[in-house]
This record gives sequence, structure tokens and C-alpha cells, in this order.
Amino acid sequence: MSTILTYKRLENNAVQKARRVFILIGRGLGAFFKAVFTGLRKQYTIVLVPHSEKKVYNFHISIFAAICLALLFAGGAAALFRYGASSNAGSMVAVTDKDGRLKETQASLDQLREETALLIREARGFEAALSGTLSALGADMPAFKEDNSGAGGDLSSFFDIQETPEGVLQEVNDMRGLRGYIASTIEPIKEIGALLNSHNALFTEIPSIWPIKGGIGHISMSFGQNENPFTGQFYIHKGIDLSTYRQGDPIVTTADGQVVTVDFDPGGFGNYVIIKHKHGFYTRYAHMLSVRVKTGQRVQQGDVIGYIGNTGLSTGPHVHYEVHIGSDVVDPYKYLNIRDTLIKPVEK
Repeated sequence: MSTILTYKRLENNAVQKARRVFILIGRGLGAFFKAVFTGLRKQYTIVLVPHSEKKVYNFHISIFAAICLALLFAGGAAALFRYGASSNAGSMVAVTDKDGRLKETQASLDQLREETALLIREARGFEAALSGTLSALGADMPAFKEDNSGAGGDLSSFFDIQETPEGVLQEVNDMRGLRGYIASTIEPIKEIGALLNSHNALFTEIPSIWPIKGGIGHISMSFGQNENPFTGQFYIHKGIDLSTYRQGDPIVTTADGQVVTVDFDPGGFGNYVIIKHKHGFYTRYAHMLSVRVKTGQRVQQGDVIGYIGNTGLSTGPHVHYEVHIGSDVVDPYKYLNIRDTLIKPVEK
């Protein structure tokens, strides 16, 4: 029994001591916070004294308010710093991206400059070719007037443009000059086309192609003095004889014109056709196997008018071909294949 009482007494003593300790701690903490709160409530006066004799400014502020202002300032500074760091990072990304695009643009610009240089080189070749063509036709190289864009003069002055400080402006000036030159060549090229068309029309109006379709055959007797195969005497052959060693090959008219004679001469030309052309030309085709045209019919160069034969006074299948200018007989050989050598013949 005495042991139990002893334990109870010890337990009570311990509880009392612990209570006194907690009370002391509580009082100490209360006194601390009271002192802190009292200190924070203390106010201080900040005096701003100007150098002049103006009014003196007094600001009253407590420790607590000063701490709050300091925390607020620190928070604002931290937020501003974080925003600046984020913006700087974004700016760096944007700068890097723009730098990459700038490099791509520079590469494209370099390629454009190379292509421009190649174009200018080709333009030089075009200029030389056009100059030679125009000279052959008795025309001069075109010249174009200076315009407001800065391009002007002939192509030679265009090629003398000096490098400009801007760099890219040089290419722009080159292209403007080339554009002006090309524009100035349009009319001369049109004139060349018109001239070729007129030449083409002329070559269809004069006897200028081979009278056998396809250009086959050979000259078996030439124009001028020849031995008559029947009498053995020399005589003036007023045309040329063209032979393919066979009958039936198509004979074509050597120029545009109108058929004025379709006849048969048993002791001479056999079946023959005479065609009247422009510029005073007449052509005769004789010894034909058969005729495909009628008197008064309009024909075009290359039209089939009959077939090689052996009619009339003839020693074998051939076509006797004559060319007349007015009342004069001329050598047809001078006109043969003129069109073939200059312009592709008309195909029928």
C-alpha cells in the first residue's frame, strides 16, 4: 500500500513540475510576441529636407509597414526578374529562328544572283545571234530609250553597269536592263517573221521546187545545146529532162498559178500542161502519161498535176520541164531547189 502511495506522490510531483514548465514557456512566448508586436507598432519619422527653403516633408511609418513594403518590393522585383528572364529566353529563340531564316534567304539570294549571271551570259549570246541575223537582213541592232526605272541604252551599255554599294540593287538593275532590251527586240523579231513570211510567199509564187514529188529522179538532159537523140544533130534544148526510169511518178507544179493550157502534141510534147505564175513566169510539163488538171484551174505549189510518161516524141519515161519569163526561155536549173535550200517545201 505504501508503494502505491509513493508512486502517486511522484506522479503528482511530475505533473506539477510539467505544468509549471509549460506555464513558464507560455509566459515567455507571450512576452516575446508582445515585445515583437510592440516593436512593430513603433513608428518612425522620415524627414525629407530640400536644399532650398521649401517645405520640409515628414513621413511616418511603422516597422511593420516598412517590412510589408520591403516584402512587396522584393516580390515585385522577383516577378520582374522572372518576366525579364522569360522574355529574354523568348527573344533568344526568336533571334535564333530569324537568324536561320536569314541564312535561308541569303542562300536563296545567292542562287538568284547566280541565275541572274547565267541569264545575262545567255543574253549576250542572244544579242550576238540577233545582231548577226539582223545584219544579214540589212537591219541594225535595236536600241531602247532610257526609262524611269534606271534601265536604258543599248545592250552593250547594259552590260557595263557597275557594282552598286547596295549589292541586290545591281541584280535589280540587271533584270530591268534585260527586260528593256527584250522589249526592244520584239518589233525587229516581228519584222524578221514578216520578212520570212514574205519570202515564203515569194518562193511559192516562183518556180522554186523540184517538179517530181518527193525530190526523186535525176536530170537526163540539161538545158542548152545538146545532141538530138533522133537526128544526131546539135540543137538548143529549151528545158531540162527529169527521169526516174519509170512511168507513173507524180509530177507537181513548181509554183502557185493557173493552168492556161492542157493539150496533146503527138509529134512533140505529148501530153503537156502550161501553168501561168506571178511575176511573168510560165512553166511547161511535157511527155506526161496522164494529166490531173484542167484549163483555168488554180493550183498551188506542190500540187500533183499529172504523172511521168513517154508520150509524144520521147525516147523513154521522163518529164520535160521548161521555165519561161515573159517571152524568154531560161534555164530551169537556176530555180530548182531554191525553196529546198531556204525553206522547207510544201507537202501535198
